Amino acid sequence: MSLRTRLLILVIAAMLVPAILVGLRFVQNRASEIDAALANLAASADDIAADLDEKIQGTAQLHYGLARARDLDTRDKAACSAFLSDVREEYPQFTGILTIDPDGSLFCDSLRTNRTLDLNDRGYFKQVKELTGVVAVEPVFGRLTGLSVLQIAYPVRSEAGALKLVLLASFNLNKFVEFHDKRLLAEKDILLVDAKGTVLAAPKSGGWSEPVGGSIAGSDLFRFATAPDGEPFREVTDREGRTQIWGVARSPSIRKAGLYILVGRSKDGLVAAANRRLYEDVAILAVASLLLLAGLWILTTVSIGRQVGRLATMAKRLGRGDLSARIPEPHPGGELGGLMTLLNSTAESLEQQRAAIADLSHKLSQSQKMEAMGQLTGGVAHDFNNLLTVILGNSEHLADRLAGNKELHRIASDIATAAERGSDLTRSLLAFARKQPLRPREIDIAEQVTGMKQLLRRTLGEHIESSFTFAPDLWLASVDPGQLATAVLNLVLNARDAMPDGGKLAVEVCNASLGESDLDVNGEPRPGDYVMLAVKDTGAGMSSEVLGRAFEPFFTTKEVGKGTGLGLSMVYGFVQQSGGLVQMQSEPGRGSTIRLFFPRLATPPSEDLRPAQATITHAGHETVLLVEDDDMVRAYVENELRTLGYRVIATSNGPAALEVLRQPDDIQLLFTDVVMPGGMFGPELARQAAELRPDLKVLFTSGYSQDPVKTPDGINARILTKPFKRQELAAMLRAALSEPSR
Repeated sequence: MSLRTRLLILVIAAMLVPAILVGLRFVQNRASEIDAALANLAASADDIAADLDEKIQGTAQLHYGLARARDLDTRDKAACSAFLSDVREEYPQFTGILTIDPDGSLFCDSLRTNRTLDLNDRGYFKQVKELTGVVAVEPVFGRLTGLSVLQIAYPVRSEAGALKLVLLASFNLNKFVEFHDKRLLAEKDILLVDAKGTVLAAPKSGGWSEPVGGSIAGSDLFRFATAPDGEPFREVTDREGRTQIWGVARSPSIRKAGLYILVGRSKDGLVAAANRRLYEDVAILAVASLLLLAGLWILTTVSIGRQVGRLATMAKRLGRGDLSARIPEPHPGGELGGLMTLLNSTAESLEQQRAAIADLSHKLSQSQKMEAMGQLTGGVAHDFNNLLTVILGNSEHLADRLAGNKELHRIASDIATAAERGSDLTRSLLAFARKQPLRPREIDIAEQVTGMKQLLRRTLGEHIESSFTFAPDLWLASVDPGQLATAVLNLVLNARDAMPDGGKLAVEVCNASLGESDLDVNGEPRPGDYVMLAVKDTGAGMSSEVLGRAFEPFFTTKEVGKGTGLGLSMVYGFVQQSGGLVQMQSEPGRGSTIRLFFPRLATPPSEDLRPAQATITHAGHETVLLVEDDDMVRAYVENELRTLGYRVIATSNGPAALEVLRQPDDIQLLFTDVVMPGGMFGPELARQAAELRPDLKVLFTSGYSQDPVKTPDGINARILTKPFKRQELAAMLRAALSEPSR
């Protein structure tokens, strides 16, 4: 007996008694369906509330991203509004996006209205000023649009916790209700009211009489909506005698925001739908019983065989690498349909991964910022900015003295302008020279190095043979791609310089598990799982003495003018900041091997944003201890300080400054350079000075625009970047002297 015959007999035998029972069950289901329809009202309201809560969370994430956008860090109202307008185009669910100053005044908005509004009376603004990292929510009618909106406000604070501005997005409640009205196929009415009973969004059906902006406060429906733990639904009869059943959302977060979401349906329609369903179910059962026999025969002879054939064709195309293959709709139900859907989604996921890998490789090849200037800028920036400080300061003096001579005054102003442009150039070069915070991503290091092959081979030249080896199944690592590329290029450049007459260079990437016996260049064990990147050369190698100092900043064995001694120290600092370690092997005449280990799936570090400095420009009379190793800069700053009214004690190094501090002179401020000769830098001087005089205020000055100066614990020091103008010097001095005592 065939499979088809067996199935036919089983179906006939199984249909008789169950068909009768199912018919009786349909009658019972009518009552249950009415109960379910009632419960569905509250469930629909809860679904709408859950969706609105997701929209609020999504808006909070948008605020979080906008708070870190440089385009908002401006006082250019037009530029700020233009930026918000572009953002608003991408998020049509908002009627507007705007920023509010801490005093409650509107600064810029996406509608570009250029209006002046005082928002201090808004509840969300009062609430958000007391919040940190979360949003305040309030349903209102927008002042700019007149529409019912859900105001979602987010406080943007400085690193010190001060309120910089408030981001506000007006979520369009009308569009939100229209979307859910379509989703519910207009079978149910949606009503939104605020905590005062004001109607924010009214049902579209003709049975509702209260318009948007009207009030239902004091009504039975409003008391039902605001009851904390009331009944799940309630019947309400309007003035026309129509009875409607309402369910209310019980979402705590939405109700806390002062918004009540109700979903209703006419009682007649609800019962009529249940009756209609009963008749339909009985008819369907009768028709299904007749069609099942015929359908079973067709299914076993045609459908199953054809669907299996479609699955086989799809599997063959995937096996040949055709990731664009799909099983077209419609799909059958059951396991076969589920398997078709799974195959389609798997092929789509693989295709997206392939596209993402191709896009990542393209971006990597376009983002290589490797050039020799990166090694030079760090070494010369300090001295260069010292010279610019003297030039800029003296040009200001000349401009003041020559105010009566237009030609000479213009020349002095041109000198100052040129010095400022030189300062801008230095800042640009320092940004390229890795003076910015790391921005790690989870990446495949082998893919990153693969994208650099052509650049590295051009850098090495034709006299050096290169090879690249990548182990299979590499782990991911959390690494800054740009800094990784710079580190690899630094290692390759060092290897090239070690092989002036040619040689071989090998780059290898593999997984590595280190134990207690595996030590880094500092002799410390760092056990764990890592992704290892090694660069090996057949160059001259290094002696043990040179090897021991290879990673020291400014240490180099190259000729004068051919190296800054920062290449390997930058690599070491980058790997350490990424949570990894460095190993190095080298012998004279046998080449060198440098291994970089990056932790498997490390957590990306957060960026350290500096707080804005206050501007205080008046002069003073306090005593300032000036510590500056450059004679010209020291003379210029000393003269400026005396001009501003300060008493000045000038020294050229840290030890000399400490000797002054040991004397009984009354000194209020230590003004010191960060990088100085003699073995004592500014931070160490500040630490020892604080031990001698706990109330001494500290102001650093540095030639690096993004110098990561680490102030000692307990010292609230400020940093003045070279070159600086007289006004900047005066302002920073007052700000430092105004700091509260420790």
